[in-house]
Amino acid sequence: MQIIKSFIKLIVFVCPLGAAAQSTYLNQGAKESHFIDRLEIKQQTNTDLNFSTLRPFNRKYIVKEVIFLDSARMGYRDSTGVDKFREWTDLGLTDVDEYNLQSLLMNNSEWVTTPKENFISKKRLFKNFYKTKANFLEVNNKDLFLAVNPVLQLHQAIEPGYGENIFLNSRGVSVRGLIGKKVGFSSYITDNQERGPRFFQEQVNTYRAVPGNGFYKTFKKTGVDYFDARGYITFNAAKFIDFQIGYDKNFIGNGYRSLFLSDWGNSYLFAKINTKVWKFNYQNIFMELMPQFTKTGDTLLDRKYAAIHHLSMNVTKWLNIGLFEGIIFGRKNRFDFQYLNPVIFYRHIEGTIGSPDNVVLGFDYKANIAHRLQFYGQFLLDEFILTEFKNHPDSWVNKYSYQLGGKYVDAFGVKNLDLQGEVNRARPFTYSHYSDVSNYTHYNQPLAHPLGANFQEFIGIAHYQPAPKWTIDARAIYYYKGLDSSGRNFGGNIFENYNTRIGDLGYFVGRGAKAKCFNGTALVSYELKQNLFLDASFQYRTYKIDNQPAQNNTTLVTAGIRLNMFKRVYDF
Repeated sequence: MQIIKSFIKLIVFVCPLGAAAQSTYLNQGAKESHFIDRLEIKQQTNTDLNFSTLRPFNRKYIVKEVIFLDSARMGYRDSTGVDKFREWTDLGLTDVDEYNLQSLLMNNSEWVTTPKENFISKKRLFKNFYKTKANFLEVNNKDLFLAVNPVLQLHQAIEPGYGENIFLNSRGVSVRGLIGKKVGFSSYITDNQERGPRFFQEQVNTYRAVPGNGFYKTFKKTGVDYFDARGYITFNAAKFIDFQIGYDKNFIGNGYRSLFLSDWGNSYLFAKINTKVWKFNYQNIFMELMPQFTKTGDTLLDRKYAAIHHLSMNVTKWLNIGLFEGIIFGRKNRFDFQYLNPVIFYRHIEGTIGSPDNVVLGFDYKANIAHRLQFYGQFLLDEFILTEFKNHPDSWVNKYSYQLGGKYVDAFGVKNLDLQGEVNRARPFTYSHYSDVSNYTHYNQPLAHPLGANFQEFIGIAHYQPAPKWTIDARAIYYYKGLDSSGRNFGGNIFENYNTRIGDLGYFVGRGAKAKCFNGTALVSYELKQNLFLDASFQYRTYKIDNQPAQNNTTLVTAGIRLNMFKRVYDF
């Protein structure tokens, strides 16, 4: 809490409260996220949507842009009298898009100023509940907006060859609100009992953490029991500056994965400043994290800290580029106040205090083309010595990762068929450090890509919505990764001290015990009522280590129901 207390004092001193309306953010895995991607690519020149590299999305900004889109298609004229309808003639929004557009507005009604008659439920529950289609309980007046919703996910699965039932039982509640449109708040709490497939259980046992969460207790010997509790407050201290303080996750990137900061792991305590003005968006995140540990009984876990910056700019209306900087550090459970400096480039500070910390730098881009395509990518540099890069490309100090990807909406002229392809590659020892306080991890899980380092990954995704309430998703992931073997550190395990390596040369992606994995999933969902989904999925996964006879194959057939919650996936 030390970082949060210091941050609040800084805010109160520099920026008095109460300047402008404040918003909450979409929850992780919100169904609106894919539709927002479609809108951005189809519109192409919307400079506000082009800042979507930073997630979760701000509800206020998203609704503002969607309402503009909706009115523009109806012949809206801007303040100069220009008819915007011409820009949207070739946009080609389908009936499915119309359904998703109305659903997005319905689920973010606190910022909708257009008529809301279609938000009202025809049948209420006990007269006072589900007055609107999207929210179990909703209060909406000039002083208070409040939305309370149950959260539920129940699914059962069969894994042939394994005698135990595979299941997930999640129950909880989500609450969000605005007080006088000056202060926003949100809370999301679920209680979960889960027995995942065997490779999921191996992941839990190896890293002593539930993927996507953290602390757990054993449930029925091979299952896990855990809470997922998140919450934050938001406020606005100036017209262009938003603040958020809470315990949750963040994501920086345009792809399925992120090599900068991912929401794959556990939540963390953070304070965030987002400054959006003209063609620039600048975000600072100050985080309290936990180094790897082996928990024995009820003990106080150590802490480490991170400071992250991302500066993005709309170079043109269709091209966005960004600069990223992150630093992981620890001072015996004390925050180093020099890193509260909100100005980018911490490398100078890190060098000034003796270079004990782990600094990573990155570049990202996103280009929307022809109202159908988006190309994106990331490049992250952990350590770089030019002479080694030129003369010894297999040197261990060449620590970097990159991502290349593309999206294609209404692919090949098929309406509502969206395709995505992505490549991720990380060299050995990227994200690692000589100190467990400074490696790029939190609660025994990576902060960026779930595979850590020393891997190459290929991802293909197809999203098809043939009718408003039907969705078909298919995802194929193939990767190879170099594992440590015979007690030798080949740079794949980012929790290991990189000084335990043997030699400085001979490191390439996949060196070590080479593991190869294919993970394919097909999911069919039907939205029975607003935010209530019936799901059925099929998953097939193979995993093999070269020169070892054993091969682990997993087949998983799953059916379930979920309400106001993202689909649980096993995508590693």
